[in-house]
Amino acid sequence: MIPFEYHRASSAQDAVTVLAERPDAVFLGGGTNLVDHMKLGVVAPRLLVDVSRLPLTDVTETPDGGLRIGAEVRNSDLAADPLVRARYPALSRALLAGASGQLRNLATTAGNLLQRTRCVYFQDVSTPCNKREPGSGCSAIGGYVRYHAILGATPHCVATHPSDMAVALSMLDARVVLQDLGGERRIALADFYRLPGDRPDRDTVLAHGQLVTAVEIPPPPSGAKSNYRKVRDRASYAFALVSVAAELVRDPGGDIAQARIAFGGVAHVPWRAKEAEKVLRGSPATDDSFARAAHAELVHAKPLAGNEFKVDLAQRTLVATLRSLSDGASR
Repeated sequence: MIPFEYHRASSAQDAVTVLAERPDAVFLGGGTNLVDHMKLGVVAPRLLVDVSRLPLTDVTETPDGGLRIGAEVRNSDLAADPLVRARYPALSRALLAGASGQLRNLATTAGNLLQRTRCVYFQDVSTPCNKREPGSGCSAIGGYVRYHAILGATPHCVATHPSDMAVALSMLDARVVLQDLGGERRIALADFYRLPGDRPDRDTVLAHGQLVTAVEIPPPPSGAKSNYRKVRDRASYAFALVSVAAELVRDPGGDIAQARIAFGGVAHVPWRAKEAEKVLRGSPATDDSFARAAHAELVHAKPLAGNEFKVDLAQRTLVATLRSLSDGASR
């Protein structure tokens, strides 16, 4: 491991000030992703700015009935929080599906959102990777792609985002709260992540020196039911082949009044399923409606040789998740 300096931030303002002055510095929270990558040689920061002891560990109700989640809230604490479990069950289930108890006890809200892809080529410094070294090539294309993207990919990168929590937060229309030298601002999670384009090394729109201090979730719609379903290669903790976070609100007649859906494991970002949502609004809560919605979202998927199965798997997972929210849809 390359030697590095260490600074324990005394405040959020101190953290962003120190980082802004050092282009070779990074923030350190729980370290469950960053430290691994330092050991592998994927990254080599010269200064770690420790933000793990900042007072960003509260989950509080907002005046409108939503939640504000501090950036340093541990994943285990967030999954077990009574307000999260009662109002946002999809988020709690996503967190519990994301990692072992040991990792959840250390991993933070901000760190989970900012974790890098688990593409085997990104983590192997002996192979070309545009995400790790722009312009070097994408070794996954023509290689092992079982876990790779079927939506939103480009010839520059076919990796997928690994977070479960981010998928649920995308579905819930969460906002990320940022602080930099200019003060505090908010950005919708849907605008926070970037598709690869020709710059796959940039996962988010964060600029150097910007610190994630919180995540805010709006109140759930009246009568909403939500769930998170994850399909993986083994029952123990593994990254998603496909995952779905979904929420339905039904009108008095039983039809779908509102729908929010996000996919995980299929794209460079948590994939908000806008086409599927459009099909579902005003439709009856039946398997036929669910299948039409799934087809509308996946019809433009572009699988690679080796992960074609993910298209059908994503469609079936969405139908099963929606069925679980509709008290047993008619077939």
